Amino acid sequence: MTSVHWAADPKAKRYTPTRSHGPRGMNATTLLIAQECANLKECRPGIAYLARKLRISERTVEYHLGMLREAGLLVYRTKGGRVAQGRDEASVYERVIPLAFDEAHGIRTTGEGVQRRPVGAAEAARKSLGKLARKAARKVRRPRRRTPISGQGRCTLMEGGSTGAFPAAGSIPPSETKLASGASSHPTPKKATSRPRTLNRVGRRHQLARELIDNVPWLSRASAPRIAWIARHCADAGWQWQEVQAAAEEAGPIDDMDSRRPSGLLAYRLKGAHELYASAKARHLMLTAWEDSRLRERIRHQGWDGPAAAVDLEQQTHTAAAAMDTIRAARQTQTQALSAADLAGATEHFLGEVSIEALSRAEVIEHREFAAQDPTYVRNLLRDLGDRDARRLLTNQLVDKALAALRLNTTTPVPAF
Repeated sequence: MTSVHWAADPKAKRYTPTRSHGPRGMNATTLLIAQECANLKECRPGIAYLARKLRISERTVEYHLGMLREAGLLVYRTKGGRVAQGRDEASVYERVIPLAFDEAHGIRTTGEGVQRRPVGAAEAARKSLGKLARKAARKVRRPRRRTPISGQGRCTLMEGGSTGAFPAAGSIPPSETKLASGASSHPTPKKATSRPRTLNRVGRRHQLARELIDNVPWLSRASAPRIAWIARHCADAGWQWQEVQAAAEEAGPIDDMDSRRPSGLLAYRLKGAHELYASAKARHLMLTAWEDSRLRERIRHQGWDGPAAAVDLEQQTHTAAAAMDTIRAARQTQTQALSAADLAGATEHFLGEVSIEALSRAEVIEHREFAAQDPTYVRNLLRDLGDRDARRLLTNQLVDKALAALRLNTTTPVPAF
């Protein structure tokens, strides 16, 4: 500890740390760690042990142990590390008096290595050695932290005077008219400052990404941050999600340059779109042309799970017309088979029920498959058969799904069958 106090003297500046970060030099924390190492029978201090005992961080302990090693006051005997079963083994040190300390005080030694022993000292250095020895004999304590109020006098609440009387004895209570009754509001009511939050540029990008993921079927499983980055130019230009979808699906299906990720396909389709449709009028014309195209309507209803083949809309129209003719023919046949009395007593609901039950299983399956592909066909059945019969024929799930798709695309023109 005598050599530690000699090396840590801030006025002499005998030691300067080599690292650019950490403590600038030895201080009271270094002396505390050295004192703990000196008190150990075997110098094997753990980093966590010193940090817990001195109430400092483990990084601080590592800094000051490194300075003691650089000053030649501690040397490794065994360097610790992680051993079997995942345990951390503490390093074992040897406490060393550096050779510079002996040369500075003219200490004469005998022996070599660990057998080296002091046998005398220079006359001029005996006074300084005595001061260092007295410092080493005293226990090092942590310096008291000075707070902003430490230099001021302490205030004692309810401090009485020399008379011993209660200090509040002569005070006059306030008038009852000035006391709060609880019925009136606060004298200075707070103003309502809650306003609609205005999105910045990044918020607008993420808002557009969420709208695309919620409304575009082939982007339903995409990552919102990724879509926000891909469509950032469109969001900054004030595009709506319908315009982004129209620009992405305007080019049609691509076979050789298709992407496995929906976000990759969107990035390829939107490349340069914000420059091509720079004005709001150009975007409106592009959106109108996309909505008028039956091919884009078919792709939007079906979804985009890969390369899509061209849809034969003429064949689809004939199929829908044939399906409606089948139901009308079955209804007309059942009506002619009834007698006049029965026909007078039959209701429209009964006739619809008989016509639906006259369909074969293959025809019912064909109607449901076609309804799953085209929501407009479901709307036509609802108009001709009524809600109850249409749901009996197509199931509630298909009808509800088609109505939801039609609500999302209210501006889409409906093909006439």
